[in-house]
Amino acid sequence: MGQYSNFNKKVKKATRKKDFIKGLALETEKAASEQRMGDLYQITKKLCGNKRNTKMPTSYTDKGPKPESGRFLNFAHVTFWVGNAKQAASYYCTRMGFEPFAYKGLETGSREIAAHVVKQNKIVFAFQSMLNPDVPKEFGAHLVKHGDGVKDVAFEVEDLQAIFKRAVGRGAIVVKEPWEESDENGTVKLAQVQTYGDTTHTLIDKSKYKGLFLPGYQPSKFKDPLSDMLPTIGLNFIDHIVGNQPDEEMVPVSDWYEKNLMFHRFWSIDDSQMHTEYSALRSIVVTNYEETIKMPINEPAPGKRKSQIQEYVDFYGGAGVQHIAMQSDDIIKSVTKLRERGMLFLDIPDTYYKNLRERLKKSKCKVKENLDTIQKLNILIDYDENGYLLQIFTKIMQDRPTLFLEVIQRNNHQGFGAGNFKSLFEAIEIDQAARGNL
Repeated sequence: MGQYSNFNKKVKKATRKKDFIKGLALETEKAASEQRMGDLYQITKKLCGNKRNTKMPTSYTDKGPKPESGRFLNFAHVTFWVGNAKQAASYYCTRMGFEPFAYKGLETGSREIAAHVVKQNKIVFAFQSMLNPDVPKEFGAHLVKHGDGVKDVAFEVEDLQAIFKRAVGRGAIVVKEPWEESDENGTVKLAQVQTYGDTTHTLIDKSKYKGLFLPGYQPSKFKDPLSDMLPTIGLNFIDHIVGNQPDEEMVPVSDWYEKNLMFHRFWSIDDSQMHTEYSALRSIVVTNYEETIKMPINEPAPGKRKSQIQEYVDFYGGAGVQHIAMQSDDIIKSVTKLRERGMLFLDIPDTYYKNLRERLKKSKCKVKENLDTIQKLNILIDYDENGYLLQIFTKIMQDRPTLFLEVIQRNNHQGFGAGNFKSLFEAIEIDQAARGNL
C-alpha cells in the first residue's frame, strides 16, 4: 500500500509538472503576442529554474520589472473571523498589549457583523463575528471548517484600479469588484481578490480618507481599566505574515503572487536544511517591489512523522495564515512584559543556547544583548557575518493548533530564522506530541 501511495504521488507530480510547462508555454505565446515584456521575463526565469545551494537559504536580488502603475505600501490590517469578536479582541488587548481602536455592530447600524478593531502602533487587527444564526452563510461555513482564524490580509495601495485590473487580467479571482465607502471623513476605495485557501486580500486606497479606521466604524468607547495597570509591549508593525499550504502547493501559490500582484521572490529554503529527525518544510518568501510586504509561503515535506505544517493544514481544513510576525525595537523588553501579562511561548532546550554560545565564539557576529537573558526568555538567535535577528514564538492562540504569533527584532539581518528552524521544530514537536499529533 505504501509503495502504491508513493508511486501515485510521483505520477501526480509528473502530471503537474507537465501541466505546469504546458501552461507556461501558453502564457509565453500570449505574452509575446501582446508584447508584454515583463511577463516574458518572469516566464523565462521560471523555465530556467533557480540554481542554488540547497544546503543554505537563498536570498534573491532580482526584483524583476517595476510595475508601470500601482504601488503596494504596507500591511493595512488583518481581519479575523471568530466565534466571539468581543472576547477575542479583549484577549489580544489583555495578553498582547493592544488597545481598543474601532467598533461596528448593532449600535452603529451593522445588522450582520460585529467588529472589534484593536491597535498597537501600526499593527491593526479587526476581529469579526456573526450577529445572526445563519447570516452571512459563508461566515458560518468558514467558522465550522477553520475555527477562529485569519480571513483577510489587507494591503494599503496607491492606484488601486491599476493593481486590480492587472491582477484580474492575469488570472486573479475576484471576490468583490472595486467599490467605495464614504462618511464625513472622506472616501475609501476597496477591492478584494482570492489568494490561498479561503483567504482573501483586500486592496485599500485611503489617500482621500482622514477617518479613524474605515467608514461605518466608530471609535471604541470602552477603556479597559486593566490597560493602565499592565506594562506596554512595544510592538511596532507587521514584519511578515506566513501562509501554510498543503504539500506541493507552495510553488503554485508563490507563482500566483509573482504573476498576479507582480511580487518577486525574496528568500527561500528547502527541506535539506529545514528538518528534524521527524519532520521538514519548504518555504518561499515573496514581496512587493518596494519590499515593504513580505509573505512567506510554507509547505510540508515528507518525514517520519507529521510536520507542524501538516498538522496546521489538517486542523485548519486547508491552506491559511499560520502566523503573524510583529517587529520590536527591544525584544527583551517586549517579551519580558508579555510574560508579565501571561503570554505563553515555546520552550527552548538549554542545549540550544550551549551550542549557540560555542558557534558565536567562532563568528564575526557580535550579539549586543545579554545571552543569559536571551536564554531565560527562550528567545532564538539567527545570524550571519553581517548581522543577526532575535525571534520568539507564542504557543497557539486558540484551541485548534493553527494560528500563533511571533515577535522579531532585526539587527541588519533580513532572513527568517533558518538557523533556528531545527530548534523551533523540535520545540513545536514537543507540543505536537502532547496533543497526540506527531
